[in-house]
Amino acid sequence: MRGKSIARFFIGLILFLFSLIFAFPFYYVFVLATWPGSRVLEFPPHLFFGQGLKENFNILFSRVPYLTNFMNSLGIAVVSTVTAIFFCTMAGFAFAKYQFKFKKQLYQFVIATLAIPGFLNIVPFYKMMVAFGWMNTWLPLVVPGMAGAFGIFLMTQFMENSLPEEILEAGRIDGLTEFGLLMKIAFPLAKPGMAILGIITFIGSWNSFTSAMIFLPNVKKTTLPVALSMLNSRVDNNMGALMLGTALSLVPLIIVFIAFSKQIIAGLTAGAVKS
Repeated sequence: MRGKSIARFFIGLILFLFSLIFAFPFYYVFVLATWPGSRVLEFPPHLFFGQGLKENFNILFSRVPYLTNFMNSLGIAVVSTVTAIFFCTMAGFAFAKYQFKFKKQLYQFVIATLAIPGFLNIVPFYKMMVAFGWMNTWLPLVVPGMAGAFGIFLMTQFMENSLPEEILEAGRIDGLTEFGLLMKIAFPLAKPGMAILGIITFIGSWNSFTSAMIFLPNVKKTTLPVALSMLNSRVDNNMGALMLGTALSLVPLIIVFIAFSKQIIAGLTAGAVKS
């Protein structure tokens, strides 16, 4: 028993040290956000909070429409996350629980698209968005991710491992339609997988830079990453305001992760124990 206690102590200590290492960059961003731009890159680096927070706030909100950009990023991320969860879960349910012609070939095609680098289709995709009249709208940043290959793959695997056929058959006997099975059985049982997909989609959409820069060039319509990049230009370079804007942009990600931490853990452990 004593040996096990010592082993647990050292394992806990190692995990604690690793958590400090991974958390330090986030802490450091918040520290730099409180120092004036002229002192951000000083050596030795600052490890404690400074007195430049008010100055950085004034510079940040005077140089870019930060609140507007924040709401743009939040709106795009929320819409992208909700639509991706719904359509990818629907597609995963179909691939996992139905038999139809060319199912295997279609699923293989979907998975194969994961190997195609995103930058290869920038030019044709840009021309399509211009032809559709979708420039300076949220649609180019939302629509392509509604049924992304990764989301479909993730939810297909989750449905195959966590949704027994017996439950679906029982639902059919009770008179549920196929859409009713999806909404009343598949969705509730797939919440852990949906939480993981939601977290990944939200973070990816929130941090999206290239697409927003191309399709939302207007500073009042663009997202936070693009707006913050303007503070790091040769003309207007202020590291203090940039660090403050970055620190504030981390807050929604931290809130989302904390709010869905239980679902994430449940999703990671789902299927780990065989019944």
